Amino acid sequence: MPTGLVALLDDISVIAKAAAASIDDVGVAAAKAGSKAAGVVIDDAAVTPSYVTEFTPERELPIIWQIAKGSLKNKLLILLPAALLLSEFVPWAITPLLMLGGLFLCYEGAEKVIEKLGGAKHGETLEDPIEDMAEFEKERISGAVRTDFILSAEIMAIALAEVADETLVNRGLILALVGIVITVAVYGVVALIVKMDDIGLHMVQERTSAAAKAFGRGLLHAMPRLLTTLSVVGTLAMLWVGGHILVDGAKKLGFKLPYDAIHGVEHMVAEATGPIGDVLGWLTNSTLSGVVGLVLGAIVALAIHKVPALLGRHPAAGSGH
Repeated sequence: MPTGLVALLDDISVIAKAAAASIDDVGVAAAKAGSKAAGVVIDDAAVTPSYVTEFTPERELPIIWQIAKGSLKNKLLILLPAALLLSEFVPWAITPLLMLGGLFLCYEGAEKVIEKLGGAKHGETLEDPIEDMAEFEKERISGAVRTDFILSAEIMAIALAEVADETLVNRGLILALVGIVITVAVYGVVALIVKMDDIGLHMVQERTSAAAKAFGRGLLHAMPRLLTTLSVVGTLAMLWVGGHILVDGAKKLGFKLPYDAIHGVEHMVAEATGPIGDVLGWLTNSTLSGVVGLVLGAIVALAIHKVPALLGRHPAAGSGH
């Protein structure tokens, strides 16, 4: 019996060590996969604050919490099972589905640009009067979760590509860990951004230190500019992330011309600018991807808003009214 017990304990020890090593491997793989998605994470953090404007301070954190819960549901309940099923049974479908999501981001970004340039407004905008605040809040949360779904899909797809050689179980654990950590990080940063003015006001009113009061006033003065900047960056992010998804997806489907052209210009800029070549090369790639996203998104926006109107006029013209 003692010998058998010792053998059993040895077996348990071996299993525990193997499990610990597996957990370590999952953690390392998750960190690697998450770092690859850093660009999309930044875009997600830049886009979200624009959905929390026009609300009273006490509603800001609850709204962010609702969006964060929607983001977790997107990642863990929809995208994670879908990614595992697609990668296991129909991996060829991942790229076309991502491209559809990228086209949606391009459409959203292009529509915002068209509105800013004086085009017709579609849906609720910041300039429209808010008649029903509860409905407005519901629509804002829905819009944020919808946009998050596309960005989350890109994050999960990037992470999936990094762990394609893992077992199905490890893939699931890694993607779940990436999804949770990124969601906490993104919406923690978003909460900090939108509450900066409240923090500044508290420091001005409650602190006695002159330095603290000065810092608080700095936060208050900086917030309007920061939110405006984030709104612009968020729109640009939709365009360059969406454009990048489309260009990269087209390459995977065999249409390499846009990808090769953009990367050719990127390499030329990088080689010509020496020490800062990598940064300028990335900016070049992002700018050209954004131009592709803007053009394709504008085409979709015009098709959605103009074609039905044109079709609707034909019957009226034919009837003589």
